[in-house]
Amino acid sequence: MGLVYSSIELSNPTKLQLKSLEVTALVDSGALHLCIPSHLVLQLELQEIEKREVVLADGRRQLCSYVGPIMLKFESRTCFVGALVLGEEVLLGAIPMEDMDLVIHPSSRKLSVNPDSPNIAVSSAKLSKAK
Repeated sequence: MGLVYSSIELSNPTKLQLKSLEVTALVDSGALHLCIPSHLVLQLELQEIEKREVVLADGRRQLCSYVGPIMLKFESRTCFVGALVLGEEVLLGAIPMEDMDLVIHPSSRKLSVNPDSPNIAVSSAKLSKAK
C-alpha cells in the first residue's frame, strides 16, 4: 500500500488565544494513538496528564508523556484526544480516525471522510440490557 500522509489541524481547546497548527501526519491504522513530537507540545502549551509505557513496533518498551487535551480537525470532522509525545513526526492512529469516521484509500494512498457518511460522522455504540 505504501505510506499515507495527510494534513490535519491541531489546537489546544483550553487556550483559544493560541493559533491552531496545520501539520502533515503519517496515517497509520496499525497504531492506536495520536503521537506528536515534543516541539508541538511546547507550541500548543499542552499539559502532561500522565506517563504511559508504550510498546514500539520493534517490541521495545518506552516511557512517554501523555499530553492533552488536543482538538484535532480533518476536513469537516473534529475530535478531542490526548497524544503520546513520541518521535519526530505526527502520527495519526486508529482511535482518532475511528472517532472522526475516516477511512484510508489504499490505492490512492489518501485519507478521507467515510463516503458512506459524508455529512456527519457515524459511530457505533452498544447499549447493555439492565439485569
